[in-house]
Amino acid sequence: MAPVIFHIDVNSAYLSWTAVEQLKNGAKVDLREIPSIIGGDKKSRHGVVLAKSISAKKFGIHTGEPVVNAFRKCPNLVMESPDHKMYRKKSEKLMEYLRGFTTKIEQVSVDECYLDFTEIADQYPSPLDAAFLMKNGIRERYGFTVNIGISENKLLAKMASDFEKPDKVHTLFLKEVPVKMWPLPLGELFMAGRSSVEALKKLEINTIGDLANADLELIELHLKSHGKMLWEFANGIDHSSVHWEQAEAKGIGNSTTLAEDASTYEEVKTVFAELAESVGRRLRKAGQKANMVSMEIKYHDFQSMSHQTQLPRPTNDDQVLYDTACRLFREAWSKEPVRLLGIRTAKLVDAAEPEQLSIFDMEPLQAADEKHRRLDTAMKKIREKYGDGAVMKASLMKKK
Repeated sequence: MAPVIFHIDVNSAYLSWTAVEQLKNGAKVDLREIPSIIGGDKKSRHGVVLAKSISAKKFGIHTGEPVVNAFRKCPNLVMESPDHKMYRKKSEKLMEYLRGFTTKIEQVSVDECYLDFTEIADQYPSPLDAAFLMKNGIRERYGFTVNIGISENKLLAKMASDFEKPDKVHTLFLKEVPVKMWPLPLGELFMAGRSSVEALKKLEINTIGDLANADLELIELHLKSHGKMLWEFANGIDHSSVHWEQAEAKGIGNSTTLAEDASTYEEVKTVFAELAESVGRRLRKAGQKANMVSMEIKYHDFQSMSHQTQLPRPTNDDQVLYDTACRLFREAWSKEPVRLLGIRTAKLVDAAEPEQLSIFDMEPLQAADEKHRRLDTAMKKIREKYGDGAVMKASLMKKK
């Protein structure tokens, strides 16, 4: 049976959800129908644009630009501040509705998810019929709209959902790639950041089709492993699967939005050290170890991606989590500035569960584990007595 993957993306989520909430509370004007944005502080006009209406887009306003620039382009612009607590509630309602179709859902952000429709596709006349049923149900029930992309893999489903908006369903199957995707500008390709696009333009590669038909060795020569990934994406190649988990199997993780975009690996390492310590502490408190670690990135232009790996043995050790996240980051980073970083763990097992070790692994591992246990116990006692900031690893100390 051929895979059927949906990508569901809320249209201008923050703005749509704010508009729906305002209308519910008696507002006379729908933010979606006027030049409006979500972002920053209303009084000082600081911050960046997090979401924009279609009318605002016509003024050349784009997501991620400073709010003050947006007001220069449109002096009559209406701005509302973000309400992340409300957004989480709207997101939870959306996921609850989608689980009425299938539990095989991978939520990748508050406003988008992948859905593996393969096993239930035969319950509907066609995937398109199912997607329209789903899309229209969301609009009628909750008052906001989504785009749904349909394909054989996650990459093409996401590309399809980014076609004409809002409130649309699009397909992008492999056989449709040359007609629907190849004519698009290179910047429209998922994970093709500004620096990658500029490097490829110097090679006279301007469209996705140009990249798809370029010599892979030449692309790798200029952009290394990231270039190979972009070349595969341009050809519709994506081997990732929808990573859904039942509620009881959910992992433990943490992420942070950076005060300023990180542009160097050294900056990123410091953030991962803090995240790894937080996730490791939560795993140990829950009496759990993780068999899988994933690293997530949100870039300065709000494009998100994650990269994961299976561990050779389950762990809740900070250092292992840190080393793994750093390795995954190096493998996946496009060299674009980073806005958010996260570490997630999955496939949890009881920390007391015995491990299957070889006789060659046993002694060094036991010694290392005992050393870490003693260190963690000592640090815990100091923190309990003097506070959380009383002791920390040198790698977490802020540079002057």
